[in-house]
Amino acid sequence: MLRISPLSASITLKQINKLAIPALISGVSEPILSLTDAAIIGNMDYGATQSLAAVGIVTTFMSMLIWVLGQTRSAISSIVSQYLGADRLDEVNNLPAQAIFLITSLSVLIIIGTYPFAAQIFKIYNASGVILNYSIDYYQIRVFGFPFTLFTIAVFGTFRGLQNTYYPMLIAIAGALANIVLDIVLVYGVTDVIPAMHIKGAAYASVIAQTIMALLSAYYILKKTNIPLLVKFPFNPEIKRFISMILNLFVRTIALNIALYFGTSFATKYGTTYIAAYTIAINLWFLGAFLIDGYASAGNILSGKLFGAKNYKNLIDLSNKLIKYGIIIGIVISVTGAIFYYPIGNIFTDDKAVLDEFYNVFWIILAMQPLCALAFIFDGVFKGLGKMQYLRNVLLFSTLFIFIPVIYCVDTLDYKLSGIFIAFTLWIIARGLPLIIKFRKTFKPLAQNT
Repeated sequence: MLRISPLSASITLKQINKLAIPALISGVSEPILSLTDAAIIGNMDYGATQSLAAVGIVTTFMSMLIWVLGQTRSAISSIVSQYLGADRLDEVNNLPAQAIFLITSLSVLIIIGTYPFAAQIFKIYNASGVILNYSIDYYQIRVFGFPFTLFTIAVFGTFRGLQNTYYPMLIAIAGALANIVLDIVLVYGVTDVIPAMHIKGAAYASVIAQTIMALLSAYYILKKTNIPLLVKFPFNPEIKRFISMILNLFVRTIALNIALYFGTSFATKYGTTYIAAYTIAINLWFLGAFLIDGYASAGNILSGKLFGAKNYKNLIDLSNKLIKYGIIIGIVISVTGAIFYYPIGNIFTDDKAVLDEFYNVFWIILAMQPLCALAFIFDGVFKGLGKMQYLRNVLLFSTLFIFIPVIYCVDTLDYKLSGIFIAFTLWIIARGLPLIIKFRKTFKPLAQNT
């Protein structure tokens, strides 16, 4: 069974990396699924640019669903890690199974509610004609992987609460590798064996990969921990706090996805070339976010345990280290992207018009990486502390009063994709700065008094 190591007197880089590096690897599984789809679809001989645009639109909508309901991971991780820090883990032993039951049941209702209305949904994103048809084809297959994805996310949250990111890493690697192989086979086909399915093949590949990850998640949680998956009632007393966290994170994630919706909608309005370039750019931005998420996860995991143990001095020490590491990671991502600036674009398409628009904005994505690192890391810390209401308020403010006014302003100036990513940069600053200030104001006095 899983061994839980106590935290030492001071948080070390080794402790952070032990959690962050596996979390980083597992965290990139979802963007890798989307990037693999984009790269393979973008290089098809048939309808590549329109298919790439459709994947971008559907990925934005799917990300919204996953991020809204996938907040289960943060809520479970926060509660489990706090009880672990307080040495009362047995009191919430049945909570993960109940949380998984609730969230997967809701995902089935979402499938029922969205499947028949796929056309109406993607028309909201300004999709029409061939792009709309491809979007419908892709979504109506990929959506069936949704419950498996949420199940996996909830199990990952349980492991994180137990201070373990190793098994989620193994599961994510298996899923990503399966998706890559299946993408190649199903999109391009195998002569005289499997017909080329094009964009539908990419959707089937994702669903199968998500199913594999769910099965592995169930195996590892049952084999390596004492956490049961069999749902037993009555509900755990902490289910109320869990639902409250989910509701606050739900509102927060809706605000996040409003920003993503406006970005996709404006890019689609500018034309097929722009939405195709935006699809590549936003998926690379997601990849950067998930790379940084490894350290955000470490902040989430460790802050929850330290907060549960009321170890405020180490909590401040942790935040200082995470700020330093976050800036370094952001710079490394930026420099790496700059070195491979042009080859990266060629991975996804050979359409010169699309590449020109992509290269015009890729530098903005690279420049904002250190800022993203700080914002995402402190997102993770606040989730570990269970301060979901404050996270909700910060994201509502940054979306409604920063991002939306800016994107309309740059649209009138005809900045097109550059304007969209300028709005995202200012949005990130408005998200991260208040979290850092609030954290230090709250916990510095507590650390000094203990």
